[in-house]
Amino acid sequence: MYADADAAVRAAGPRCEASGKCCRFTEYGHTLFISHFEAEILLESAPAYTQPVTRDGCPFQVSGLCTARDARPLGCRIYFCDPAYADRMVEITELAIARLKAIANEHDAGWNYSPLHHFLNAAVRERPAVSAPDSMTLPDARHALPLVPPPTI
Repeated sequence: MYADADAAVRAAGPRCEASGKCCRFTEYGHTLFISHFEAEILLESAPAYTQPVTRDGCPFQVSGLCTARDARPLGCRIYFCDPAYADRMVEITELAIARLKAIANEHDAGWNYSPLHHFLNAAVRERPAVSAPDSMTLPDARHALPLVPPPTI
């Protein structure tokens, strides 16, 4: 699905000024919504981050660059500030979300679509066991989402 979204965006050719506005949500008046599927994929390989996460911005933007680029959700892949791309961006987003919902329905997985910070704050930090009791360094932190039903509307 990500490859299809990336291809559709490439074909549309939006302009990116590399301003980082897309990751500074409150400052530029938008919210990144993701599905629970995307959150699981993101958390599988995302670098460690500090909790709690606010709705203000993405904790994976460091010095204006994305540190979770390969696992970034659809909203990150599809969103561009280019006004000439706005209509196409909506079309690509609607198609991708419809595909995700179809997958959820096919597998009776439920549907949870929430702001990024909700998933990141719900994630439980897990640390693998330290190999030696006298080790002074801990392995990288891992995050996992608790299994919770989607909110009722």
